[in-house]
Amino acid sequence: MQFQLSEEHLMIQKAARDFARNECLPDVIDRDEHQRFPKEQVLKLAELGFMGMMVDPAYGGSGMDTVSYVLAMEEISKIDASVSVCMSVNNSLVCWGLDYYGNEAQKQKYLTPLAQGRKDGELYIGAFLLSEPEAGSDATSQRTTAEDKGDYYLLNGIKNWITNGNSASVYLVIAQTDPAKGHHGINVFIVEKNSPGVVVGAKENKLGIRGSDTHSILFNDVKVPKENRIGEDGFGFKFAMKVLAGGRIGIASQALGIASGAYELALGYSKERKAFGKEIMHHQAIQFKLADMATRIEAARLLCMRAAWEKDQHKDYALSSSMAKVFASETAMWTATEAVQIHGGYGFVKEYHVERLMRDAKITQIYEGTSEVQRIVISRSILK
Repeated sequence: MQFQLSEEHLMIQKAARDFARNECLPDVIDRDEHQRFPKEQVLKLAELGFMGMMVDPAYGGSGMDTVSYVLAMEEISKIDASVSVCMSVNNSLVCWGLDYYGNEAQKQKYLTPLAQGRKDGELYIGAFLLSEPEAGSDATSQRTTAEDKGDYYLLNGIKNWITNGNSASVYLVIAQTDPAKGHHGINVFIVEKNSPGVVVGAKENKLGIRGSDTHSILFNDVKVPKENRIGEDGFGFKFAMKVLAGGRIGIASQALGIASGAYELALGYSKERKAFGKEIMHHQAIQFKLADMATRIEAARLLCMRAAWEKDQHKDYALSSSMAKVFASETAMWTATEAVQIHGGYGFVKEYHVERLMRDAKITQIYEGTSEVQRIVISRSILK
C-alpha cells in the first residue's frame, strides 16, 4: 500500500494549485455574484490539459490517471467549484464515456476536440443530459423519447439541471426508444447543440456554484443520425450508470476541495483573530473544531484516493465511489458551516469566501446521485 505521491502527481497538484490561485481567485467573488460563466478559466484549463485528463493522447487527451484527476479537482475546488464542476462533467461524464464506449468515428469527430477543450480556437466542451422534471434519482423514468425513423432518431423531450448547458457544443443525451422494454429500451445519443430543434432554456438562479452554466434543454423533433448512438441498442441506462460511478469520484473530489478550502481559511483566520486576549486558535472550542475538520478531510481524501486507485486498476469502483461521494460531500457541508462559525460575523461576509464555500458545498450532496442514492448503492452492496 502506497501513500506517497509520485513526482508527476506532485507536479500536477502544484500546477492545479497555481492555476486556482492565480487564475480563479482574483475575481471569483464577482463571478459568483453575477453568475458569470468562467470561460477564460476553462480555456486555460484546456491549455493545461485538464479538460481531457484521462483521455488517451491519441484522441487529444493528457493520458493521466484518476489519482491525478482527484488531485487537480481538489486544488481547483478549494478556490472555485464553478470552474471545477465544468471540468468534472467534461472529464468524468462526457470524455470518459466517449473514450470507453464510443466507436472510432465518434472518438475522432467528438472526443478529440472535447478532450482538448477547444475547436478552431473556440471553447468546445460537453454536457451530460440525464435528469428530467420527473427523472432524477429514478433514472429509469425517462420521458425524453428517441423515435427510430430508419436512418435517424427523432428526439423530443426536456432535460433539467444541465451543467454546461449553454456553453457546451456537444450533449450526451439519455432517451427512451422503447418504453415497453423499460430501462432496456434506453439509449444514449451524441447531439450537437446547434442542431435544429435544440432550445436552451434560461439559466438557473442557484444557491451555489453560481458561475456554472446550469440550464434546461428542450428537444423539438431533433434529428439525430443513427451513427450518433453510443453502443448497442438499449445500452443507454448501463452507460449512464457506468459514467456516473466515475463522475462520483469527480464530485467527491470537488467536495473534498471545498472542505479543504474552508478548513485552510478557518485555520488561517484562527491564527490572526484575537478574543479574550489571545488568538482564537488557543481556545479549546476552536481547536476541537479544527481537529475534527482535519480528521474528516483526511478520511474523505483517503476514500477519494481509494476510489481513484480502483478505477485505475480496472476494478469495480461503484461501491468505493459512492462511499467517497457521500462522505466527502457531507464533510464539505459540515466543514464549510463550521468555517463560517469560526469566522463569526466575518464568515457571513462575502469577502472572506467561507460563505460562498458553504453555499457551494450543498450541491455536492445532491448532484450525480443524492446522498440518499449513495446510501442505497452502498447498502445494496453490503447486504447482497
